[in-house]
Amino acid sequence: MSEIASKGQLRQSYLRWAAITVPLILLLGFLSGSGVTAGGDSGWYRGLAKPALNPPDWVFPVAWTTIYVLLGLALAMILNARGAAGRALAVLLFALSFGGSLGWMPLFFGAHRIGAALWLIVFMLVTGCAAAVVFARIRNTAAWLLVPYLVWISFAGVLTWRIGQMNPGAERLAPGASASQML
Repeated sequence: MSEIASKGQLRQSYLRWAAITVPLILLLGFLSGSGVTAGGDSGWYRGLAKPALNPPDWVFPVAWTTIYVLLGLALAMILNARGAAGRALAVLLFALSFGGSLGWMPLFFGAHRIGAALWLIVFMLVTGCAAAVVFARIRNTAAWLLVPYLVWISFAGVLTWRIGQMNPGAERLAPGASASQML
């Protein structure tokens, strides 16, 4: 027997990683948005002019939940590839892009910083694409699992850019989440 671990053992190891990464990414995603009022619940957001391609509010949680599950599975594949060249770099790039996505909702909906939120999306795209390239060198399937995330944040970038264009001075429309509101 020339294998260190059987296919069944490798599959079990991957499932253990996925049992950690998927719930963790879902939890972090939920927590990142739980501190701000978002979407149709936000008076500031409701008051903004939005492009025609803006989807209904229910699409966002469905899309993000699906994407978070795929991200968790992709990360589990990379973490399970012990000894793979570039594994640490892949995890770092993934963490940078995912960390950016966790900061987007507080930046856009909480602080009302449309321009900064757009630059954050650019950062997420650059690091996410780099992560996909490095993931592909380790596990091709893991790289493909990042594609919906990259497509979605590209779409979010277009929406953010258009909202910024259509709403000059939107940061001043209402106080941000960190501003004090005295009655």
